[in-house]
Amino acid sequence: MVPMIALRETEGGTVLPVRAVPGARRNQLAGQHQGRLKVCVSQPAEKGKANKAIVEVLARALALRKSQITFFAGATAHDKQFLITGISLAELRARIDSALGGNDGQ
Repeated sequence: MVPMIALRETEGGTVLPVRAVPGARRNQLAGQHQGRLKVCVSQPAEKGKANKAIVEVLARALALRKSQITFFAGATAHDKQFLITGISLAELRARIDSALGGNDGQ
C-alpha cells in the first residue's frame, strides 16, 4: 500500500501537497515525502521552470488536463500546493495510488 498523501478538499477543488525535487535526472512521481507527493523534474528551480515542469508531470502521470492544475501556494519553496479541479478527492487519490503503485513509496 502506498503511504497516504495529505489531500485536502476545498470549495474550489482538492489541494494536492507536493514536495518538489528540481534538477533531477528524470521527470517522474517518486513516491511520497512527509504526506506530500514527491515530484522530480529535470528543470532547474529558476524563473518558474520547475513549477511549469511539475504541472506537466502531474498532468501526464494523473491523467489530468493542465487546465485542471492551478498553483496554490509555495512558489519558491520545495513544499508546494496545487489545486486540482474537475475530479473528486477519491478519484484523485485513486489515480495517485495507481501512478505510485509500482513504487515502494520512498
